[in-house]
Amino acid sequence: MRRAYDLSCDRLQSLDLDAARRGDENAMILVTGASGFIGRHLVASLRMLERPTRCLVRSRSRGRRLEAQGCSITQGDMTDPASLRSACAGVDGVVHLVAIIRGRANDYEQVMTSGTRALIEAASEARVRRFVLVSALGLSENTSELTPYFRAKWDEEHALKASGLEHVIFRPSFVFGRGGGALPTFLRLVRYSPITPVLGPGTQLIQPISVEDVVAHLIKGLDLETARDRTFDLAGPDRVSWNELYALIASVLGKRRLRVHIPFSLARAQATVFDRLPGFPFTRDQLKMLAADDSVGEIDATRNVFQLPLTLLEEQIRNAVGRVGLP
Repeated sequence: MRRAYDLSCDRLQSLDLDAARRGDENAMILVTGASGFIGRHLVASLRMLERPTRCLVRSRSRGRRLEAQGCSITQGDMTDPASLRSACAGVDGVVHLVAIIRGRANDYEQVMTSGTRALIEAASEARVRRFVLVSALGLSENTSELTPYFRAKWDEEHALKASGLEHVIFRPSFVFGRGGGALPTFLRLVRYSPITPVLGPGTQLIQPISVEDVVAHLIKGLDLETARDRTFDLAGPDRVSWNELYALIASVLGKRRLRVHIPFSLARAQATVFDRLPGFPFTRDQLKMLAADDSVGEIDATRNVFQLPLTLLEEQIRNAVGRVGLP
């Protein structure tokens, strides 16, 4: 059976790689966060394209599966600048995926803000041709102080822009796909519970994008000249409310479910207690971001520059469910 994160390779047929690529096709690409949800899909696709790929991992044991795909492994940590300099040596492009969603304010500062700054400095010293940063949808000067996560992402973006490195910044929405992200949690909730809890009134808008589409943009972003030194929202073609999302999931699963709305104030109180539990669906900070505004993006510029197809939301859900049932 094909592994879930190999599915991203199907989307690569839409990439005009010969037209897009400016760098040497044999040049090394460094991926941070390679063992995460998006990282696994990205690495599988890069290797399918036979692009040399180096993965930064915290331990050798976490890199075995990546090594088996033909990646070179470099052991290091975002809090260890020397290991980041070693990781960037001889690299042509960097895709930076590392982020944390739970932790103390100091954790965000060390791993994301200071760590990314050290990685950018290492990339500059190594004369990396292009640096691709994955940021966050909804980030702006007005929202930058909303949570430690947004503060760190804002600092990352500004550090990269000030570095002089050739770069592309992507701000993705909720990323849906089989094998990770938030969608499997939503699917299990609708599949197994007769009642679906919905945060707030359920009228806030979201615009999920498939992980395959994210990967296609990241790869093309490594080389596309017209994307140079620009920031792009990454979101899918469909804007729906949370009520509509859960109704669509229920329809795909063939279920009829009653929805119960949970006030954000109550959800935040629960998150305060259960925030550190790995299975809890939202952190306190994520609830703040969800309550603050619609999670939608302006994707016209993204579509015009990258000329890549986007997967309809219903297809994203059906792909995640798969032919053999729920993940």
